[in-house]
Amino acid sequence: MRRFVLIVALGLGLAAQGVAPSTSPTQLTLQQALAMARANSPDFQAALVAEGIAQGDKTIARAALLPSVNYLNTFTYTQAGRAIANNGVHEYLSQGNVHEAIGWGETAALKRADAALALARAQTEIAARGLAATVTNDFYTFVASEHKIATAQQALTAANQYLNISQEREHAGEVAHADVVKAQIETQQKQRDLEEAGLAHEQARLALAVLLYRDFNLNFTAVDDLEPAPPLPDAARIQTLAGARNPSLAAAQAQLAQARQDIGIAHANFLPTLTLDYYYGIDANQIALRNQFGQPNLGSIGVGTLNIPIFDWGANRAKLHQSNLRAQQAQRALSQAQRQLLANLQGFYAEAATARSELATLASSRDLAQEALRLSALRYQDGEATILELVDAQNTLTLARNAYDDGLVRYRVALANLQTLTGVF
Repeated sequence: MRRFVLIVALGLGLAAQGVAPSTSPTQLTLQQALAMARANSPDFQAALVAEGIAQGDKTIARAALLPSVNYLNTFTYTQAGRAIANNGVHEYLSQGNVHEAIGWGETAALKRADAALALARAQTEIAARGLAATVTNDFYTFVASEHKIATAQQALTAANQYLNISQEREHAGEVAHADVVKAQIETQQKQRDLEEAGLAHEQARLALAVLLYRDFNLNFTAVDDLEPAPPLPDAARIQTLAGARNPSLAAAQAQLAQARQDIGIAHANFLPTLTLDYYYGIDANQIALRNQFGQPNLGSIGVGTLNIPIFDWGANRAKLHQSNLRAQQAQRALSQAQRQLLANLQGFYAEAATARSELATLASSRDLAQEALRLSALRYQDGEATILELVDAQNTLTLARNAYDDGLVRYRVALANLQTLTGVF
């Protein structure tokens, strides 16, 4: 038992002397654990950052379609008699500029940015659901480990009782010393089982703490809501939810949309582009509203440029070919995602349905094992059963209890895996 006590003390972050914690443990529900994990998960936070960047890219792409306004201020000095680059020795420009570029690729670029944002949002949802499945597994493994400690403690208590009964019966000459030896061996085994259950409990606590806390806090407990098991929606509803809310499918569709817009952008490289500029302000030899002749310096300039691509050594054609290849690959990836969704949906639903249907028989086996142990104990006290039968009944009960707890965890995890396809139902 000393090893078990030490494990528990270390798991709670206490000193070896067993000093009580300074604060009571925080009791966490699954929803609280999920929120904490999302706040601390680097993968999920990276997905949120990528989504924010994609939102910025969309804003940039939309801005490329709209006119820009700038205010330009320039002074140019020209050495008199040696250069004729300007309109005088001193030339001052102080003008407002409205600039607009009209091309065929900007609209496609905006649509591509929309698709990229949709992809980033889908990947964020994938990260969130994957994290939820991981936290659910670790949370309920931790809860079940507490059940197993209780089961191991009950088994040890019962083993001590049976050891006392064996010793009393040996003193009364009703059984051989071999029964006492067997009972002693069984008691020692139950002590080891309790220590192992304590170790598994602390390992589960450590795994959960890594997900939940930045400072690796171990001073927490979990709300035990393993029972009752939540209902499983019917297959038709699950299929509808998966078709409408599956992030992997949405991500594949967004990647295909991106690839198709890349084709549009590559096509636009073969077409002319038009830029328009309007300037209003001063372009004169001095900074003044009027020049030395009394004429106004303020004026406006309009510039239009049509750029017609002629020859580029095949670069634009290569870009178009690359875009077509990416679109073909994205189409194949979407088809694969659709097939994978159907396979995962059937597999995950079958797993959840099987896990739920087995809970009834696991509970029945646990209750039957409890009754079998009670009857075996009475028969052993009356001299009608052997110590081996009693030990076997106790071990069967321990296995049945642990199997039921494992079944509850399996069903919870199966639901979480199914919700990676459908979202919360």
